[in-house]
Amino acid sequence: MTATIEPEIGKSRLRKEDERLITGRTRWTDNIVLPGLLHLAVLRSPLAHAKIVSVDTSAAKGEPGVIAVYTGRDLDPESAIGMPCAWPITPDMKAPRRPVLAADQVNFAGEGVAVVVARTAAEAHDALEKIDVEYDELPVVLDLEAALAEGAPLVHEELGTNKNALWVFDSAEAGTGGSVEEALSSSEIVLKRRFRQQRLVPAFMEPRACVVDPTGAQITMWAATQVPHILRVMSALTLGIPEHKLRVIAPDVGGGFGGKIGVLPEEMMTLIIAQKLRKPVKWNESRSETMVAAHHGRDQIQDITIAANADGTVTGLKVELLAGLGAYNGLVGPGVPILGAFMFNAIYKIPAYHFACTNVFTTTTLTDAYRGAGRPEATFAIERIMDELADELGLDPLELREKNWIKHEEFPFTTVAGLTYDSGNYEAATEKAKELFGYDSLRREQASRREANDPVQLGIGISTFTEMCGLAPSRLLGSLDYAAGGWEYASMRVLPTGKIEVTTGASAHGQGHETAWSQIVADQLGVPFEDVEILHGDTQSSHKGMDTYGSRSLVVGGIAVVKAAEKVVAKAKPIAAHLLECSEDDLEFAGGKFTVKGTDSSTTIQDVAFTVFAAHNLPDGIEPSLDSDATFDPENFSYPHGTHLCAAEVDTETGRVKLRSYVCVDDVGVVVNPLIVEGQVHGGLAQGIAQALFEEAVHDESGTLTTGTFADYLLPSAADLPSFTTARTETPSTTNPLGAKGVGEAGTIASTPAVVNAVIDAVRHLGVDEIEMPMTPMRVWHAIEHGTTDAGGTGNQAGGGLGSIDASGGAL
Repeated sequence: MTATIEPEIGKSRLRKEDERLITGRTRWTDNIVLPGLLHLAVLRSPLAHAKIVSVDTSAAKGEPGVIAVYTGRDLDPESAIGMPCAWPITPDMKAPRRPVLAADQVNFAGEGVAVVVARTAAEAHDALEKIDVEYDELPVVLDLEAALAEGAPLVHEELGTNKNALWVFDSAEAGTGGSVEEALSSSEIVLKRRFRQQRLVPAFMEPRACVVDPTGAQITMWAATQVPHILRVMSALTLGIPEHKLRVIAPDVGGGFGGKIGVLPEEMMTLIIAQKLRKPVKWNESRSETMVAAHHGRDQIQDITIAANADGTVTGLKVELLAGLGAYNGLVGPGVPILGAFMFNAIYKIPAYHFACTNVFTTTTLTDAYRGAGRPEATFAIERIMDELADELGLDPLELREKNWIKHEEFPFTTVAGLTYDSGNYEAATEKAKELFGYDSLRREQASRREANDPVQLGIGISTFTEMCGLAPSRLLGSLDYAAGGWEYASMRVLPTGKIEVTTGASAHGQGHETAWSQIVADQLGVPFEDVEILHGDTQSSHKGMDTYGSRSLVVGGIAVVKAAEKVVAKAKPIAAHLLECSEDDLEFAGGKFTVKGTDSSTTIQDVAFTVFAAHNLPDGIEPSLDSDATFDPENFSYPHGTHLCAAEVDTETGRVKLRSYVCVDDVGVVVNPLIVEGQVHGGLAQGIAQALFEEAVHDESGTLTTGTFADYLLPSAADLPSFTTARTETPSTTNPLGAKGVGEAGTIASTPAVVNAVIDAVRHLGVDEIEMPMTPMRVWHAIEHGTTDAGGTGNQAGGGLGSIDASGGAL
């Protein structure tokens, strides 16, 4: 009797990567040590906006260990094209050139103006103090609305405006729905709200770093990046380096959250200087540099108008955004709000929709993708205004959502934004979440506390969400003027002993690719999990790919692995038939064996592999190789969804918020490794809750980042967060053979509105319908006292943040 092989997909395997990651016995970029290695340190502007009058580097050049000092003018000829932007969202989008180092003008506090090269990192940083820069200060531009006012100071005088671009989607014009203006004029209820998405810092564990070795025929760059393949292409285009002469390696990378998706000046600077000196050079970022010079996330003002009939049926949605880009275009920064444009309608059957986004330059650090990239912003707005509409109509907020959401029998469903959701069951996820949460019991307790005028009030927050992830069909991205495609690549090498080496274009920075991909291959080829090795992050071994962001690794990169495995089986089949002396049509493959139908005559994939290696007995015309590769371009996004419920207790006398319980039921399709999914959900929840209660990047009136260290920028620890209750439902995706959907950003997307809705719900009866994030104790108390909040304003300016936190510390 043949033993049944237990499937790997669905098994909670401990991650292969974790032993080396947890113990630190691995190679990070800053661990790279090469003979004759030199070190870089960057002098950064203390001013947000100023002309550079002069840069005197003479004293620095004489400091111990200093090899060279370069200014922007020194490096400008090699980087004349400026830093790349891969997403020009409109034909008339403004694109100011961003130099490697500022030569004539600085446009945010933290912009580099000079770089020291020395024998040690300490000597390089010491020499920075000897550089003398004379500035002629210019007016700062901080508030998004004020930046667009007539006569406002300009970030880039040559552009004649602070407006980067206006991007509009209208369902009536697109033929995907009706007219919003007609819906607004004919509906019984019209509700308008303004929400603020504060700036956030992607606080990855490992700061950015870069090492370049220019010796030999090929330049090698090691970088703490999410996008080694994109970095290679963009470096070649930016600096004119022949692409085949540049090898980019992303070794183990300590997190990214979108913050390592960019192609930024420091990497180009390191490349230029290494080539100039013909010596290996390293740049390693300090945490303070991360805060001011790596990109930020979010930064939006959202004006949302929703129309509905008196029974709660939503009839229209109008979205008007101001999105802060900072001083320059990031690699995909201008397009981040556009990703959100397709998600404001969320899970709801909204018949009319209008979206308009104005991107705005300010004298601040640039913004770009941050975990969720546009979708958290959209989900926050629609889930907040659904709560506001429920209050206006006197309905339970879950009842209002259920009335308007897409029913499970209606899938596939084409939305008012033009996307086709392939599968989902919002009813099942919500019912399970309500049961785990004890929804009805908590509502009764809430009513009791209100009746008793308890100083600690209870609020219940709801977030029913979906997202588009698995970025995405190349043709669709092309229609949005995105420069790259949405495909992914994998190759498979079958070794003589039957072991498998897989190269993937997806580049892990903590997601567990090596484990999940091994599970996929084990099931596809019927080989042991331990017999699979995953290679990634090196443009020489994995010569092409589109890298990792947008929850695309599994649903695009993982499917490329499946397709490559299918080709291995197809190449092995005629050889197996030859060995078994049968027709290919008489063979079936399962559990790693080719078996003649109706018999016990079989041969394993490992036997075929060694036969191929020996090549003594192959069919005529068959090449001695099982190696295969595949490039997968998805036909659609994947659409995970879920229901998140939060119970928050608010002390009305102090404004202190305590998260009492948090339940989420997510549907991410077929799960490859439940343990990895659980980790992704937990991490995502922490980041989304942090936006609601803790984190904010604040600039003062001069444009200086006042939250530039972890003493000022508040990150929650595990002690600040509740224990999460997580569960799943499963509606497989119909657009990939695994039935999988993305999970990496789901927790972040859903949790912020769940927490904010809970806090608002706790104090709504006291006249509060909005509290700006992060909802610090001071802001909550202020709202209770005044029936609203004006802390922090609506621009990126002084106020709020850590200055609002009470003596007890955080919001929990």
